[in-house]
Amino acid sequence: MKIEELIKLYIDNIKNVRRYSLQTVKAYQLDLNQFNSFCSKHSKQDIDKLSERFIKTYLMHLSDEGKDKISIARKLASLRGMFKFAFQNELLNVNPAAYIKNPKTSRKLPEVTTEKAILRIYKLAEEADDEYATVKILFELLYGCALRVSELCDLNRGDIDLKRKVLRVTGKGNKTRIVPLGDKSVPIVKEYLQKVEHGSYNEPLIKTKRGNRIYPRYVYRVINKYLSKVTDIKKKSPHVLRHSAATHMLDNGADLRAVKEILGHENLSTTQIYTHVSIERLKSAYKKSHPKS
Repeated sequence: MKIEELIKLYIDNIKNVRRYSLQTVKAYQLDLNQFNSFCSKHSKQDIDKLSERFIKTYLMHLSDEGKDKISIARKLASLRGMFKFAFQNELLNVNPAAYIKNPKTSRKLPEVTTEKAILRIYKLAEEADDEYATVKILFELLYGCALRVSELCDLNRGDIDLKRKVLRVTGKGNKTRIVPLGDKSVPIVKEYLQKVEHGSYNEPLIKTKRGNRIYPRYVYRVINKYLSKVTDIKKKSPHVLRHSAATHMLDNGADLRAVKEILGHENLSTTQIYTHVSIERLKSAYKKSHPKS
């Protein structure tokens, strides 16, 4: 089998069977197409000829091109997933990527904004009458419920239960979880629902001005616009709100496992990064305010 054929089979599997998000599928497709180009240059089109040594050569090539370790690790994850798929489906007798380790990376702490900055955004939104309700519900669900952008865009009217104060969220790997909706969030959601009509529970919860489902780039533009007005952190993306929500919960004494469930993390170690953020914030506050610092 040719590598190009395997890539098509694998992408179809993660898209239609494993139901990966559209963004993840696009990222895997890009990574694997780049690997396919490298294989073509070295006349390695048959998957039986792709050895562990050849894959390591590809990773060294990426490093020589100046790719950082996190990017290389992500591209290796794409290859690892594809070759595991091929091995499990008996398209290969040996998995050449099974024992290749990720390059060692020092994990960067996620950037967060302050609770005061979030509150200032609501005041700014009130000045923009045409998008007031939309801006508030975007921030309320991304920050108040710590959602991923893809999860927010996929929400339907039927996924929100105002009586029980919960959201039904479909996360990574098509896994469903229930996320609590705070008492302060309920009035904001109700206000939005009064302004935007929904004919059925299957309609998108949040819509554009034309009545279509919101999409990641639209959300990014809105969030970036308002974060730029209240904070000077480098990254001003929607994911900053998710990072901030997790950090603020831990700052205020939330249980780590509870935060893990709210975020929809598979492993507790993923959630633990936010404990380090909280500690760094504590150190920063100490240095700024303590006379003995």
